[in-house]
Amino acid sequence: MQELIKATIDFVKKTLENAEAGHDWFHIERVYKTALTINEIEAGDKLVIALAALLHDIADPKFNDGNEELGPNVAEAFLTSIAVDTETISHVKLIIQNMSFKNSFDKQAFSSKEMQIVQDADRLDAIGAIGIARAFTYGGFKNRVLYDPSIKPAQHTSKETYKNTTAPTINHFYEKLLLLKDKMNTDKGKQMALERHNFMVNYLEQFYSEWEGK
Repeated sequence: MQELIKATIDFVKKTLENAEAGHDWFHIERVYKTALTINEIEAGDKLVIALAALLHDIADPKFNDGNEELGPNVAEAFLTSIAVDTETISHVKLIIQNMSFKNSFDKQAFSSKEMQIVQDADRLDAIGAIGIARAFTYGGFKNRVLYDPSIKPAQHTSKETYKNTTAPTINHFYEKLLLLKDKMNTDKGKQMALERHNFMVNYLEQFYSEWEGK
């Protein structure tokens, strides 16, 4: 198992060496470590969790013209090339296809303990101190304004409206980040999310205070 994980780490590092800073190797590494931490309690299939965490953003649709099949297909081809068994490959591919926040707007077609663990780990990296940094990094990458009081946060009801938003970065807190605490699957994930959620709430209070020149 360790040889498969090492080969996957090497592949992901090379593939994402020029990735946007919020979706680079270090994001993958954090999600991988957090997933293993959660799995210490949840006791899921460690190989499936490790491979899914490492490969979940191997070809993020945001950076590939919205292509949602590329990532799962790249993961499948790579895992086949290193002789991972077909059952594990199928499970990993299903996790990658179904775990993203945007797909939560659709009726969930697949779930497993392993997906819940990797999904929690990925969502935890989207909140708290690092989540704030990632939000503004991506906002800068897309040349979005920090905040515009005249543009109110939306209540997205479909994947398409969420994917196509160009709203200020602060709106992203209300449209996704502050919602994640209540979308966690595992007890450990919920526990970790609460502290990070509260950090974001305090940050927003400070942000608005400074915005008003106080």
